[in-house]
Amino acid sequence: MAEKLYNVGKVVNTHGIRGEVKVFPQTDFPDVRFAQGSELILQHPETQSTLSVTVERSRLHKNMYIVKLKQFDDINDVEKYKGWMLKVSEAQLVELPEDEYYYHEIIGCRVVTDEGEELGVIDEILAPGANDVWVVKPSKGKPILIPVIDDVLLNVDIEGKVVTVHLMEGLI
Repeated sequence: MAEKLYNVGKVVNTHGIRGEVKVFPQTDFPDVRFAQGSELILQHPETQSTLSVTVERSRLHKNMYIVKLKQFDDINDVEKYKGWMLKVSEAQLVELPEDEYYYHEIIGCRVVTDEGEELGVIDEILAPGANDVWVVKPSKGKPILIPVIDDVLLNVDIEGKVVTVHLMEGLI
């Protein structure tokens, strides 16, 4: 079975003529992912073909990272990788502190209330500001938005793929 890969960024364009690429970061750890010597995997969005690459250097520029990969020294070498995803393997995932989770661990979890009511399955995660919001897709009806705050989130069982919540008045 192929190793599971996780997005850390998307190559959106080339930068300059020396083989640098503009990367839109999709990670909470850009300083780790785009650090000198970091091993990444370039993956074509449709064919899923991959290429291992190493970060030579990077810098933050207008919410994007300008990344120089050791394997490329010329704009012509990197032009074909526009639109490709930058990924890491499961073994490279950063250990998270207690009560923090990766998106892939949360999406697909069933959500139940502390009174035993089944609400649905977490379908999407929004990050509008102060706290994340988990979008729960019920078996029928409109999606339910669950704020990720201590008063609402009672228990997250990653192994069992179940999240227990307390519905505060006015939440649904």
